[in-house]
Amino acid sequence: MNAQLLNNIAKHIVLLPEEIALCGDFWKEKVVRKGEYLLRNGDIAKTDNYVVTGVLKAFYLSDKGDEEILYFANDDWWATDILSFQKQSPSVYNIQALEDTLLLQIHRDSFQEMLKQIPKLETYFRSILESYVGSLQQRIITTNASNAEQKYIDFIQKYPEIAAKVPQYLIASYLGVSPEFISRIRKRNQG
Repeated sequence: MNAQLLNNIAKHIVLLPEEIALCGDFWKEKVVRKGEYLLRNGDIAKTDNYVVTGVLKAFYLSDKGDEEILYFANDDWWATDILSFQKQSPSVYNIQALEDTLLLQIHRDSFQEMLKQIPKLETYFRSILESYVGSLQQRIITTNASNAEQKYIDFIQKYPEIAAKVPQYLIASYLGVSPEFISRIRKRNQG
């Protein structure tokens, strides 16, 4: 079992040694190369994906054909279309690697079996989902209540590792501002 994922799980629940060994049987490593898609709009999310190293972007295409960034996932984060994974319905967005990314994947049937064999993992995944929903709520509040400059400052303070790895134009898309606006803020804050 991957030590990084175990540490993540240990922040929420305690697994016995035999549960750790059993849990490891359900996960498979996968490398997604820079530019490759983990999931495409219209496909069904067959796996849940834990990011060991690397960066992914989740996005959809607007009516104008522009990428609208939903989220970034980097080291020690999760990436999937939760609804597609749970309902086995077509995804409404894409997930693409921004750099070579090492994942631990679990297929939906294996996920269900793992939860049957190790029931306390339900608590872990509930906690992960609660954190995800909380971050979505916070993003909605920030989007509606903050000006563009404050959104950018909040983003770089909350996610410095993503801000260091992800191109400025993608951060702009995530924040709903222009890349030029971010350039102006960065120049003003540097000088």
